[in-house]
Amino acid sequence: MNGGDDGGGAAAAPTGPPPPPLEWKFSQVFGERTAGEEVQEVDIISAIEFDKTGDHLATGDRGGRVVLFERTDTKDQHGGSRRDLERMDYPISRHPEFRYKTEFQSHEPEFDYLKSLEIEEKINKIRWCQTANGALFLLSTNDKTIKFWKVQEKKVKKISEMNVDPSKGNGGVASSSISSAARPYLANGGYPDKPYNCPQGGIPSLRLPVVVTSHETSLVARCRRVYAHAHDYHINSISNNSDGETFISADDLRINLWNLEISNQSFNIVDVKPANMEDLTEVITSAEFHPSHCNMLAYSSSKGSIRLIDLRQSALCDSHSKLFEEQEAPGSRSFFTEIIASISDIKFGKDGRYILSRDYMTLKLWDINMDSGPVSTFQVHEYLRPKLCDLYENDSIFDKFECCLSGDGLRVATGSYSNIFRVFGCVAGSTEATTLEASKNPMRRQVQTPSRPSRSLSSITRVVRRAGAESPGVDGNGNSFDFTTKLLHLAWHPTENSIACAAANSLYMYYA
Repeated sequence: MNGGDDGGGAAAAPTGPPPPPLEWKFSQVFGERTAGEEVQEVDIISAIEFDKTGDHLATGDRGGRVVLFERTDTKDQHGGSRRDLERMDYPISRHPEFRYKTEFQSHEPEFDYLKSLEIEEKINKIRWCQTANGALFLLSTNDKTIKFWKVQEKKVKKISEMNVDPSKGNGGVASSSISSAARPYLANGGYPDKPYNCPQGGIPSLRLPVVVTSHETSLVARCRRVYAHAHDYHINSISNNSDGETFISADDLRINLWNLEISNQSFNIVDVKPANMEDLTEVITSAEFHPSHCNMLAYSSSKGSIRLIDLRQSALCDSHSKLFEEQEAPGSRSFFTEIIASISDIKFGKDGRYILSRDYMTLKLWDINMDSGPVSTFQVHEYLRPKLCDLYENDSIFDKFECCLSGDGLRVATGSYSNIFRVFGCVAGSTEATTLEASKNPMRRQVQTPSRPSRSLSSITRVVRRAGAESPGVDGNGNSFDFTTKLLHLAWHPTENSIACAAANSLYMYYA
């Protein structure tokens, strides 16, 4: 496994004092809506993913579309790429900038006639694959079907000379191409009255169209493969393997291993379905391959545990090689304990040494060499603990927030309600805990820790709550929060301190 045991330090970071908190600035917004503008359901963003270089960004929405953005600030007036210039100590003053590249319809709504179920077109996950010959490759999935897409620039072909007789004036067709009056045709294409005689020396006015390749290019998205009919339950994760040849897809009860080249066959490597469904106690919530070891992957469960499995041990990996879970504090159990313990997302750090997990209330950082408990726990929105009854009544408690790590492993980020997201420093001794709002003024919500203590769960679970709990409330710092606006999806640039996040149908980008 990557790295030795360093005593459970908070992150694979250089020794010394923790870095100062980052000052985040607004960079760009795509799809910004005006005040009072109603958001269409199909336009709400449901997936975000940077590619490995950070030069491309993909988003998926509930309407089944995938939109691609490309970076525009990687070239400088000195003529080199941004990374080369940074290596030569050229000052780079511009922040990361992206532009719209293309979009395509990845999935369409379907109907499962055997089960009488509608399959919505919403994109659940997007994963970039290795590029080849200047083409971009990516995987996208909805609840049931995974698709492998190739996006490539193709030169536009144009017709330079039409079959037009210039003597006929504006657009007249050549005399040889004038269609005859409606006369009955014979089976072999002749006419019944008299044969057609070609004039001696041919037809001088016949001009064939000439097709030439122009300098213009257009982006073409083509579906190369469709991986279907392998999941009985909704797909919650897809993840590429570092070998560049295989990937996994996970639903509530099974994880399948695919080869990118073979779409009609997959191998079931994890199956947690009990013989009797009444015995079901937990489901798979997220799965991801190790970033460098092609034989290792991790998956999380609704009980708050993470299992690390090794594909070398057996073909069916029902037994894990390591189990990561936090022991429940005595006397802390309540009606909501199991619900809020469910992990909604896991991500490996870039070096594969750490796993970041997100449950409903917290972010946890795990060292894969230390399975006794997380090395760090970050409270995301502790001020919502007294509101768990309301959150349960309006189903917000089942919202699935994603999480991400910075490329250098020094910070982690995740979303919350009221379109805010939080950035935490995970180096030992760091107190960085920044709250940002998905707007053009991200730093206006500087929430740190609640100013007043939260009530205990035991005292609030007995209170009878009325409906209408989705109305905005007030957090521990006096800032209003709104359960209806939530920031579920975000991604950290792989090499720079830049974050892309989705607030409904808008894509906001920030840099530090």
